[in-house]
Amino acid sequence: MKFVQDNIWLILIALVSAVGLVWPSIARRFSGVPQVGVAEAVTLINRRDAVVLDVREQSEHDRGRIPGARLIPAAQLKTRLGELEKLKQRPIVVHCATGNRSQGAAVALKGAGFPEVFNLQGGLGAWQQAGMPVEKP
Repeated sequence: MKFVQDNIWLILIALVSAVGLVWPSIARRFSGVPQVGVAEAVTLINRRDAVVLDVREQSEHDRGRIPGARLIPAAQLKTRLGELEKLKQRPIVVHCATGNRSQGAAVALKGAGFPEVFNLQGGLGAWQQAGMPVEKP
């Protein structure tokens, strides 16, 4: 008990750090947006004509993209939703570099009434690691 009293701040910092590390994983589970791996994304693209939405910044997009991906940076998504309206009935696979920014964008799309939105787990990094093609715009 004395140890706890003497080190309460260290214990609290450790607890807050632990929550911070697992929070993204917990938030993803309860966001209502399914995570898909590269193989599942390819299946959605090939079999269901899924739209691939890149929410990275233009400079990242210019270094390489998933073939046919549409670019709408995450910061501009809310103001540019109209560009996706005609594609609303197709599945949308959202990606960024690692899958973190795209999670927020996917949640925003789901909230805007897009029925089938998926987040590419691991983002473009996972796509490249799986040996999938990347094109330069």
